[in-house]
Amino acid sequence: MRPALVTASARRTRRIPIIWSVPLLAIALGLWLAWDTFSKRGPTITVSFNSGEGLQAGQSQLKYKDLVLGKVQSLRLASDHSRVLVTIATTREAGPLLTEQTVFWVATPRLFAGNLTGLETIISGPYVAMLPGTETGHLKREFVGREDPPILTTSVPGRTFLLKTTRLGSVSLGSPVFFRDLNVGEVLGWDIADMAESVTIRAFVRSPYDGYVHQQTRFWNASGVSLKLGSGGVELQLESLRALLLGGIAFETPVGTSPLAETDHEFPLFGDRTTADASSYTRKIPLVSYFSGSVRGLGPGSEVTIHGMVVGHVTDVRLIYDPARDAVLAPVRYEVEPERILGVGKRVFATPREGVDALVQQGWRSTLQSASLITGQQVVALEIAPNAPSATVSMEGSDFVMPAMESGGLATLATSASDLLRKVNDIPFGQIGAKLDDILQAVSDATQSAQMRQALTDISAMINRAKSLVGSLDSGASPALRQLPQITAGLERALSAVDKLAASLDEGYGNNTRFNRELGRLLPQLNDSLVSIRSLTDLLSRHPEALIRGRPAGGLQ
Repeated sequence: MRPALVTASARRTRRIPIIWSVPLLAIALGLWLAWDTFSKRGPTITVSFNSGEGLQAGQSQLKYKDLVLGKVQSLRLASDHSRVLVTIATTREAGPLLTEQTVFWVATPRLFAGNLTGLETIISGPYVAMLPGTETGHLKREFVGREDPPILTTSVPGRTFLLKTTRLGSVSLGSPVFFRDLNVGEVLGWDIADMAESVTIRAFVRSPYDGYVHQQTRFWNASGVSLKLGSGGVELQLESLRALLLGGIAFETPVGTSPLAETDHEFPLFGDRTTADASSYTRKIPLVSYFSGSVRGLGPGSEVTIHGMVVGHVTDVRLIYDPARDAVLAPVRYEVEPERILGVGKRVFATPREGVDALVQQGWRSTLQSASLITGQQVVALEIAPNAPSATVSMEGSDFVMPAMESGGLATLATSASDLLRKVNDIPFGQIGAKLDDILQAVSDATQSAQMRQALTDISAMINRAKSLVGSLDSGASPALRQLPQITAGLERALSAVDKLAASLDEGYGNNTRFNRELGRLLPQLNDSLVSIRSLTDLLSRHPEALIRGRPAGGLQ
């Protein structure tokens, strides 16, 4: 039996070979990578700089807050060859930040506004830094880069205020703003639109210190060093070392309530703190006084004082010819701030003229006094003049004419010195000199006479004899003087022996010795013996025969 034959049939299959999966996966991966790259890619922008400053195409990055938001693609010169155009491919995250308010600069190591920045670029190399605007703006693709970084490189809460001044002084970009000696802000820049007349500085104050800026706040220039010589000695004021190097601005708000200042509120910038403090006095009384003496050392800004305290300042000093007096006078115009005098508000006057009239009637007058003997500066002093003649107040325009009296201080000293010089000039020095010549001539004649020469010769001879005598005495006394030490030693030995003898006598015959006691008993006996001998002598003198016959029986007659 033959086996059955199996018939094979062929059919075509539709499955893709496994080998084709590899290129398909590669294509899918490439498409995904392309989609991912294009989905993360942002707009391409162009930023122009004065120079490339170390930027390299394909390596230098675009950063914001240390995040990479793009890479430099190319660098080329502008058509006019004045700037470098840097093309940057940004990421998708950078797209919304590229507005007209965005700022670009090249980050390199630099010392700017008192801060050392960009130290990380020493290792990583320079990069393009950006700072988006705080407000929403129109999108932009071409920018002009800055040469210096902005003062505020991050979004710091706070407000900006405008400070108007006639001079910029030492204030610069990044100068600190101080409040009660604390650094609370920076100077962002200034406007130059009206530079011909003034400068408007943009000062930024950080939060929460911006809440201390009110409409009555006073700003002043705190740059440099203030050195004053006052009643308390030398006063040195220095805000800080940074303010000395970079300049600075300080502000203070007076005690009291005033509305909070809004953003971009304009304030005047005063030259110093003294001027800023004086700005709080709103009432000013304009006065003028005419002085006939020297006004040297007096000028605009000089002080007006009462009892040595400042109550105002001089505004103008000039010279005029007064035909009525036929003399040249110096009208000094000044302003008095009555608010500086505590309690003056209790006296209410209907008008300022009424108040000035009352002062003049009380004898108040203006005078010039020296403020410094070293610099020669003068001040206008208001004082009560004793026995001041009556005067009335007149007006000269808007100024009240304050009567003046003779200046004191250096002017009085100068007048006294002039009087002294006039008295010295009146002394007849010529006559005195002639008389002195006569006296000297008479003395000369007397010294040249024969009698004077003879007297001088005799005096000379007498002096020579005196010298000889002194020499003889000296030569004769020299041997005795040489023996003087030996004589002194002998005297000392003699005195020592006398001392020993006295001590020995005191010891052998003193009050407490036996000899002294027996001598005391012997003396009465000697006294009795002397009495008996005196009686015997008397008997024998009257009766010598008693030696033979004996004592008479009848008694002594």
